[in-house]
Amino acid sequence: MQNPVKLTLVALLLLATFGANAQTRVKKAVFIIADGIPADVIEKLNTPNLKLIAKQGAYLRAHVGGEKGGYSQTPTISANGYNSLLTATWVNKHNVWGNDIKAPNYKYWSVFRMFKNAYPEGKTAVFSSWTDNRTKLIGDGLPQAGNIHPDYAFDGYELDTVKFPHDKAGNYMHLIDEQVATSAAICIKDKAPDLSWVYLEYTDDMGHKYGDSPQYYDAIEKMDAQVGRIWQSIQYRQKNFKEDWLIFITTDHGRSELNGKDHGGQSTRQRSTWMVTSYKPLNNYAKYYYPGIIDITSSINSFLNVKVPSAQLHEMDGISLIGAVSVAQPEANYIQGALDVNWKALDAKGKVKIWVAAANNFKEGKPDDYQLLAEVPVTNEHALLDVKNMPSKFYKVCIEGEFNTVNRWVVLEDKK
Repeated sequence: MQNPVKLTLVALLLLATFGANAQTRVKKAVFIIADGIPADVIEKLNTPNLKLIAKQGAYLRAHVGGEKGGYSQTPTISANGYNSLLTATWVNKHNVWGNDIKAPNYKYWSVFRMFKNAYPEGKTAVFSSWTDNRTKLIGDGLPQAGNIHPDYAFDGYELDTVKFPHDKAGNYMHLIDEQVATSAAICIKDKAPDLSWVYLEYTDDMGHKYGDSPQYYDAIEKMDAQVGRIWQSIQYRQKNFKEDWLIFITTDHGRSELNGKDHGGQSTRQRSTWMVTSYKPLNNYAKYYYPGIIDITSSINSFLNVKVPSAQLHEMDGISLIGAVSVAQPEANYIQGALDVNWKALDAKGKVKIWVAAANNFKEGKPDDYQLLAEVPVTNEHALLDVKNMPSKFYKVCIEGEFNTVNRWVVLEDKK
């Protein structure tokens, strides 16, 4: 008969070894933007690779466009959507109003800058047809964008008309996406960057050209195959190396209800998007609320354990879909010298601190003068704050819980 004490010691040793191995696994993340696909379309087509990833993790309907009719309303245009993902903010902050990307406000950090700030030696990668995604949105090498530089960059293929001659049918864009996906799959398999962005454009081109059509649907199914190749590389890394990988696949906008060709407005279908992620289980915010494209960066930060400076956290509109979350759905209203502040509690314990600033100095790169006006149990879900000593036509309200911070602006209209 074997000695039970020895068996117990062996079991404990195995558990300790397993725990140590689990703790040493390196975390890495990839996000993919497949351009211009509303939720109703992705749900009805044959996308075996997206479904395979969603089976491991989750599929969610999501939205773009900010608060419809509110201060954060954002045009449902491509670059606007990309930058909402990158910065976890809407257009009222990141200031990318169109695909020309005239004047992005780099005071609102991108996910790449947040990552490099936390892990200066970490490796990042961009795989894209547009060079603007790297040079303008991320701000590759720009002092005002933090002098960050992707360690691996595969882009600019649209400019190579020798290798990718521009045909009238637009098939060259599919060939470019093939190159982008292949570059991503190879780089991820061989180099394993810590944070990667893959951008695929062909789906949007076919949507603009043909609207809801067999050609458009075929482009989406081709995109699914490209995602599958990238997913295979991730699977290879997870199997053969001590790495845990997170993937998010999403889109930047929907399309018109009329024919599927147009976007840019605030119709339900133009705002309707989706997410596929390999992560499971998602939290209660993901389960009970309607996530936005802004929530992906916050989720990546949670997964990679990226510590974001408080000044940036006070500005971010995104809420993590991963891990513990304290508060969601902030609201604030000015009533006769007071701010009526409300939120939804996602945690039954702890308190929230409510900070108020009467100006937006952050926009200009200066610190905001926040005042702590209340500290109440998170389950109260409301507070009335006296701001008579802070007269202003503009207030920034930050509700800081134990696990996350949400914010809201109050913009007072001039009396006519």
